[in-house]
Amino acid sequence: MMPRDALEHLWMLAHPHDDARAHMAALDTIDIEGDDPSLPSVFRVGALAAASIGAVGLAAARYHRLRGGPGQRVGIDVRRALAAFRSERYLSVDGGAPFELRHPVTGYFETRDGRWIQLHANFAHHLHGILRVLGCGESRDDVARAIRTHWDGAALDEALAEAGLCAALVRTPREWAALDQAQAVAGLPLFEIERIGDAPAPALRPGARPLEGVRVLDLTRIIAGPVAGRALAHHGADVLLVNGPHLPNIAPLVIDNGRGKRSATLDLREAADRAQLHALVRDADVFLQGYRPGALAAHGFAPEALARGRPGIVCVSICAYSHRGPWRERRGFDSLVQSASGIVWTESVAAAHGGVMPAAQPDAAAALFDTSFDAPRPLPCQALDHATGYLAAFGAMVALARRAQEGGSWHVRVSLAQTGRWLQTMGTLAHGQRAPDAHAQDLMDCLEASDTPFGRVRAVAPAERLERTPAFYARPSVPIGTDAAQWAG
Repeated sequence: MMPRDALEHLWMLAHPHDDARAHMAALDTIDIEGDDPSLPSVFRVGALAAASIGAVGLAAARYHRLRGGPGQRVGIDVRRALAAFRSERYLSVDGGAPFELRHPVTGYFETRDGRWIQLHANFAHHLHGILRVLGCGESRDDVARAIRTHWDGAALDEALAEAGLCAALVRTPREWAALDQAQAVAGLPLFEIERIGDAPAPALRPGARPLEGVRVLDLTRIIAGPVAGRALAHHGADVLLVNGPHLPNIAPLVIDNGRGKRSATLDLREAADRAQLHALVRDADVFLQGYRPGALAAHGFAPEALARGRPGIVCVSICAYSHRGPWRERRGFDSLVQSASGIVWTESVAAAHGGVMPAAQPDAAAALFDTSFDAPRPLPCQALDHATGYLAAFGAMVALARRAQEGGSWHVRVSLAQTGRWLQTMGTLAHGQRAPDAHAQDLMDCLEASDTPFGRVRAVAPAERLERTPAFYARPSVPIGTDAAQWAG
């Protein structure tokens, strides 16, 4: 699938009632440059990046036009889009080297039965829970020895999931497809935008930027959700990040994904803080959250409840394995979904064959998936996280446009697993892993610098180009809790 084909698919999925002429009119305003492979991968990560980010730019331009702004061309190229998909990798502060994001126990381990399992231990409570299940010390060698000696892969995967921890067995695509969870995901579209309540259509005022005056509550952490909020911010939205003061974060991601946002804390375990969040919702346009399905509902923040209290709200929900199926409440991250769904397996076996995929016949693919490999190999970027974040921002802007045209409250749903399935349906590149990697020194034209409370930050600039309303960050990233939990102005 070429980048333009992928973008056309997104646009038509989001605008099912438009006719062919309307689709063509919108898509004729975007210029797309480049193609895969642009990073060493057999998957079409460039098409995924260019399509998801290009869709955000196109939706921003369309919303600005609804507000009375002029028409404009939008541009995206694969190279810049992939730089954005690896933004955390290229981040530096005061000229320092990129940060290490992973705990040593985060990674792949060979099991007693010769399988591979991936552990995610970047947060202390996840690490300690894994060590309790394994009954071992906290060094990587201790963990590797315990898993190799005492655990078969499937049994450990199930034990860690039952303990509410973060891990995934590296499965073949065929193994994944046989699971009830994979079948639940396969029954869903790439994303959902559904009307959940009635509300009058708001009057849109002209603005200098596409989302000027749009208020976004961002209750997300790590990558996918924060990328969504960041994308809305760089098109002019007033984004208030709300974290729990007790919840862990990863410092480099706070810096990278906090650009353009104010940052407050509220503890939703406390009645007064829940009341304050409800007060913020009453003046919000978008409620963006990345908690597991049902987690916020227990505190009174289910989308339907928010729509009753604030008619016209656009709720955006992001999760790992989707809101359907037996894994809907399972904790997950991008790399774990890659492992569970067969993406890591495909990359790993291709690497074991010298970076070459076999011919694209079903029997050849089946033979490939029966082949072992020496070490797992993931995608060259957190592609599911970033794509899902941009799809969430795209869905939010499409829902805002629908609200402007027909009124209503709306709910946008996306998940890492749905995004991963889309990537897998794009097909593979026989020699994709032979593409050269990209390093920060190769991408200096994609980076920008700003002064922040953390120091002089160099980070990836917004990738989409809008000729009349360029995307930019109106404020630098700040430490968690810098701002009051209230709207500015």
